Amino acid sequence: EPAELNRRIDSGESIVIIDCRTTAERDLACLENTIHVPMTELGARLEELREHDESHVVVHCHHGVRSLQVTHALRNEGFELTQSLAGGIDRWSLEINPSIPRY
Repeated sequence: EPAELNRRIDSGESIVIIDCRTTAERDLACLENTIHVPMTELGARLEELREHDESHVVVHCHHGVRSLQVTHALRNEGFELTQSLAGGIDRWSLEINPSIPRY
């Protein structure tokens, strides 16, 4: 849930946020302090994410479909504390930060 994630970020909790959208989508709108790993590059870039395999990881996309797939893939690779951001960046824009453009 966006509100829960926002609360946890505001409280200073260490959370790794992965943006699994395309570069073109990220150019339209993005959250600050995220790691950009397009879904199509996940397999090739898995090793660079290993330093976060014990961290709380939140994956986001536009509406939450791709991020759910990436979340399952990461969990299968041992990233046990990984979750998908429900509703993606679109819901984040609606509920948390309307200055982030919707597309």
